This record gives sequence, C-alpha cells and structure tokens, in this order.
Amino acid sequence: MPQTCAWARPGFSRLAILLVLATIACASAERLLPPPQGFEQARRAMVRDQLEARDITNRRVLEAMGKVPRHELVPPQQRLSAYADHPLPIGYGQTISQPYIVALMTQLAQARPHHKALEVGTGSGYQAAVLAELVSHVYTIEIVDELAERARQDLERLGYANVTVRAGDGYQGWPEQAPFDVILVTAAPEKIPQPLLDQLADRGRLVIPVGPTGGIQFLKVVQRRKDRFEESTVLPVRFVPMTGEAQKPR
Repeated sequence: MPQTCAWARPGFSRLAILLVLATIACASAERLLPPPQGFEQARRAMVRDQLEARDITNRRVLEAMGKVPRHELVPPQQRLSAYADHPLPIGYGQTISQPYIVALMTQLAQARPHHKALEVGTGSGYQAAVLAELVSHVYTIEIVDELAERARQDLERLGYANVTVRAGDGYQGWPEQAPFDVILVTAAPEKIPQPLLDQLADRGRLVIPVGPTGGIQFLKVVQRRKDRFEESTVLPVRFVPMTGEAQKPR
C-alpha cells in the first residue's frame, strides 16, 4: 500500500499544511543562496570576464573590485545577481551601476593612495567602498535619506572607516572638505555643476555622466590645470538623473 504524506491524511488541518509548505519554501530559498565561497568565486569571475577581458587594466582597480563584497551592498533579493554584468535596483528609484561601469569610472579617476575623493550619489555604497580601497578618505553624498543611512550602516559594518556619508544635495559638493583630488558622480546632470569644478584640486579629475533624462548621456572626464579645465568624452551611458539643485530651471 503506498504511503500517504502526513499533511494529506484526514484530520490534518489546513493551518498545519500551510506551515509545512512555508517551511519547505524557506528551506528552498536558503538553498538558493550560495555559501560565502560561492560569492567569492562569482567575484573572481566578474573581475576576469567583465573587467580584465575588456579594457580595465589598472591593477589597483582590479584588486579593489576583487576585494569589495558587492553582494553585501545590494538589497537581499538582489544578492544572487550582485556580480552580473548589468545594473540592479536598490530601491527609491535608484540603481547600482554594472560592475564594468564602476571599474571604468574608477580607472578614469586615476586615484592614488594619498588622494581625497568625493562621490556624489552614494546609492548602495558600493562605489564608495571601491574608492575607499584606493584613496585615503572618501566623502560621499546621497540625496535620499534612507539610502544614505543604509549605506552608512553597511559601510561601517564592512569596516570602511575611511568613508564619511552625508545625506544632502550633491550638486553643491562638499565645500568644507574641498579641494578633492578625485570626484566621481553617479547620477547625470544636464550640465556639469560649477560647484564641483570649483572643488576640484589642481590636477584633480572629475568623472561624471552628463545629459538629459531619457536622452543621450555621455561619460566625461574633466581634469583641472590650475584655472583651466580639460574635458574629454569617453562613451555613451545611461544613469539616473541628478536631482535637487540640478533639476531647478535655469
């Protein structure tokens, strides 16, 4: 006589059935999450296949990308996709850029160990963590209060003591800490904010996407030479728009 599962037998309550099914579902979800070494393998594959296989050649940038636990800086439901080659939503209408774009912007910044960096658009805190591996201190600004607080807690939990997070409008930069050797902007204004140019140190580099919302944007690099600014265009990109002061009519 074939055996009958306990929950299918007469008298087994619907509540008990639901509890059993919930337990099975939870166990299945836990099995979907790879162990820590699985994330490490995924991170190594990301560096090899998405970065080294393309045009990321700076060894310090590659080492930083291979060290920062990206899966710890995305929402739990996105952890399995943390090392995939595409952006991920992080809530509040914001995204975390694909690993290649993070590496490219970091490489373009030419960060050095003695540098001080400003990031505009903290988001999940991932770009700030990568920069923190390369410079002496990172100051990062996020306009969404909830994201700023979440990033601050996550970066602190991961031991990034050389990152200072502030909630506010990044259009104005962080004048109290200027000048900056490196400024990275992870949201696109329609034109380069003058306050960021003003806060760039001599020979400092600003890496920023520029362009209209929903239109063609370009990743640009600006290097300061005393009172002169040299601007170059790298490639077309698509970023979330810079909000706050950048959205006011001019």
